[in-house]
Amino acid sequence: MKAFKEIMSWIIPVLIGLVIALLVKQFFFSLVRVDGTSMYPNLQNNERVMMLKQAKIKRNTVIVFNAHGVDKNSPSVTESTKYVKRVIGLPGDKIEYRNDGRVFVNGQEQSQSYITASQRREGTLMLSSSLSEAPGVTLGTGKTFTVPKGKYFVLGDNRKNSNDSRYYGFVPKSKVDGVVKVTFWNAKSSVINSYGEK
Repeated sequence: MKAFKEIMSWIIPVLIGLVIALLVKQFFFSLVRVDGTSMYPNLQNNERVMMLKQAKIKRNTVIVFNAHGVDKNSPSVTESTKYVKRVIGLPGDKIEYRNDGRVFVNGQEQSQSYITASQRREGTLMLSSSLSEAPGVTLGTGKTFTVPKGKYFVLGDNRKNSNDSRYYGFVPKSKVDGVVKVTFWNAKSSVINSYGEK
């Protein structure tokens, strides 16, 4: 009986620790790998980032979402495919991307200082020749579109090489897994963790 009590004295704390770890991963926090260069130069291919599942989504927040059913253009998307992108438009936002690369949300010009002027101008308006603009999305001076209720308009920071809302449309809130955060010592933490917060 004494041996049983000793064994249980270390098994119970281990089991409690495992249950707590599973609950944290399921409801609050997990690690995600960035796949591809669509968020370059701010996030690198194969970089590991933290995902907070209960964090509030704001304009310019970097999110992780399930691409299955969202990106219908890519045959490689499976039920477990995750995309990492930046939220440009919240539900109800009116967006205008001008020919010079400036973006206006609800009539207010957005900074976009997380990418270069060249990336803003060339990457945003130069769409892939193999794909067309998504329904409901129009880019260019004088053209505006409204983000539907319960959805987000997202772009990769590396606009020239990003498969994003310009091609597959708006991301439903139900598909969003969480908000990306990086460690404070990461050189790009200021443009990932709290960019644009006031």
